[in-house]
Amino acid sequence: MKLRLLALATLAAGTLLAAGPTSEPATGPAAYARLKTLVGEWEADTAMGKAHITYQLIGGGTSLVERESAEKMPEMLTVYYLDGGRLLLTHFCMAGNQPRMQARSFNPETGEVDFRFLDATNLATPDAGHMHNAKIRIADNNHFTSEWEFYENGRRKMTESFQYTRVK
Repeated sequence: MKLRLLALATLAAGTLLAAGPTSEPATGPAAYARLKTLVGEWEADTAMGKAHITYQLIGGGTSLVERESAEKMPEMLTVYYLDGGRLLLTHFCMAGNQPRMQARSFNPETGEVDFRFLDATNLATPDAGHMHNAKIRIADNNHFTSEWEFYENGRRKMTESFQYTRVK
């Protein structure tokens, strides 16, 4: 009997791992509601100069558009949106590709939303450089941190992390 229970537990664990990471059904809508509090203008001091981010709701509040620019960087755009209960983002990158990521977890206490890579358009090969994962931590109404992982050749090449303060 103990052997049968052990076999069933092992099989169940293997099935869950094979299915890949999932998010709780409430993760998407709750995380999106929190991200919508970012609407406005933000700044951060970075190695590339002063970075500016603006957030705007479009489509009747169904999409949150992030426009990012810095003194030594071309402007980039990221759109956050719900697909059923999933929170997705599409990042229009200066690398010339458009990675899509899905929120895999949301911690309402820390305000952290963790996004993981789904796929990308205009990605020459799976080894080509692209943004792969992202985290946003909303500390309060006037501060948030953004962390993006850039992958190349199947591995993380670098992580960019910026601390933003609300301008208005």
